[in-house]
Amino acid sequence: MRDLDSYEAWFITGSQHLYGKEALRKVDEHAQQIARELNSSSEIPVRIVHKPLVATSDAIHGVCQEASRDDNCVGIITWMHTFSPAKMWISGLRVLQKPLAHLHTQFDRDIPWSTIDMDFMNMNQSAHGGREFGHICTRLGIRRKVIVGHWQDAATVNDLGGWTRAAVGWHDAQGAQIARFGDNMRDVAVTEGDKVEAQIQLGYAVNGFGLGDLVAAVDGVTDAATDQLVQEYDDCYSVTVALSPRGERRESLRDAARIELGLRTFLEQGNFKAFTDTFENLHGLRQLPGIAVQRLMNDGYGFAAEGDWKTAALVRAMKVMAEGLKGGTSFMEDYTYHLDPINPMVLGAHMLEICPSIAANTPSVEIHPLSIGEREDPVRLIFEAAPGEAVNVAIQDLGDEFRMLVNEVDVVSPPEMLPKLPVARALWKPRPDLKTATTAWILAGGPHHTSFSQALHSEHLENFAEMAGLQLLVIDNDTSVRAFKSALNRR
Repeated sequence: MRDLDSYEAWFITGSQHLYGKEALRKVDEHAQQIARELNSSSEIPVRIVHKPLVATSDAIHGVCQEASRDDNCVGIITWMHTFSPAKMWISGLRVLQKPLAHLHTQFDRDIPWSTIDMDFMNMNQSAHGGREFGHICTRLGIRRKVIVGHWQDAATVNDLGGWTRAAVGWHDAQGAQIARFGDNMRDVAVTEGDKVEAQIQLGYAVNGFGLGDLVAAVDGVTDAATDQLVQEYDDCYSVTVALSPRGERRESLRDAARIELGLRTFLEQGNFKAFTDTFENLHGLRQLPGIAVQRLMNDGYGFAAEGDWKTAALVRAMKVMAEGLKGGTSFMEDYTYHLDPINPMVLGAHMLEICPSIAANTPSVEIHPLSIGEREDPVRLIFEAAPGEAVNVAIQDLGDEFRMLVNEVDVVSPPEMLPKLPVARALWKPRPDLKTATTAWILAGGPHHTSFSQALHSEHLENFAEMAGLQLLVIDNDTSVRAFKSALNRR
């Protein structure tokens, strides 16, 4: 993935010529100072680029058109320093193809009670200038983020930083290629969806590829490259005795390495950002990709099992949004419950493919039987997820629209050891509680596959959903079933 600081968010300040040249010069100086300080903040991962003040319809149209064409620009931040008559913005906003954040601030934080005069008032007109701008955005149906507060306040900077992360995730999805090896798991409903509509609304393209092409890439892997990757496994992880250099299953580890190298080559050559596979389509592969998928996810690829391209694309978007933040992001599935009435929990896992970016400890490389897929035992990384706050996120196709579901959860350490569970896992308590969260999720028609992240928060996903035009439903500490059902009925 690209470093986030290679992307730009353009800082565009609106005004008008009514105030005279000297006033506009001062306005632009203020804008430059704000852009500089925002750009220096560690909370904002992209570069904030100051653009010359705009005070005419032509200037606004030009900079919006330029932003839409610039591949490094992920969005624009507008600030109405003074009063900028909103009809000037109509043509520009109509051609804008990038996300918009409306920073509703003013240069001076405080009113200077004893000295305030009309010069101060004219230099601090955001209070009504921002409302004029907001009106035209609403009238034009412009989806945007509104951030209110002084530009030096930590909360304001944090909000802006979160928005830029979502903007980068959205930018990355535009034109992204998602590879499918095999189809969806047969007879499963929730992993299906309208790939054409997804490309229209969400920007990424989903296409199928013959497993034979992947097998050819795997078969083309050299022994030298295999040896090198196996050594990397030995160096980076705790390798079980059976898979160690003198272990009786060492060749299975080499097979897994060949799959990883072949899969990586295929994805790199096709410039893919995410992929799916399914255990029902494995002809030519000796084992279901386990450690290969886990390590590719750890390197930033999106993935979901059983042909679930919506979740694969979402995992990729969330990984991009989370770049540089503490905590990992992984494909996930609600697998089984702990229905203790005093301490109910969910155990999340999958057959093999949980990303080690969420691991609390050094993963163990192990080999265990897999009763489905009719292939040799697959190699996988096994670990516990680190305790802490997290979100489980899903996108579903409702037939006439896409919906995003978010459940805030708290990951906990297992109360006992799990010596016989041969998969990576995460144990969590859904907010507000298992009964309410699960009822709400099921009423919403939410899928069993999710993108799980300990790096992102609900607001990151809210920003992304706004950019994508997705319905958003959040299940959190404030959720009740009655209110949630009412929200569903209003849609």
